[in-house]
Amino acid sequence: MAAQHWGDLSPRARRLLLAGAAAEGVLKVAALADIKRRPASEIRGSKWVWGPAMIINSAGAIPLAYFVFGRRRRG
Repeated sequence: MAAQHWGDLSPRARRLLLAGAAAEGVLKVAALADIKRRPASEIRGSKWVWGPAMIINSAGAIPLAYFVFGRRRRG
């Protein structure tokens, strides 16, 4: 399969790629901000593992996993 270039994509495909990249970026920034402000006792696992894992190209999977599984419930 030949690689496609940005100019070869339809305008709709470009918009979808940009929207997906923006959504992933927002998720990563929100997760990193939450990790920074939340005490370690309220996070399942190590902050030092969750933080760098966010930087890896994850297609949104790592930030979503953090919000679903990585945070302990307050209360």
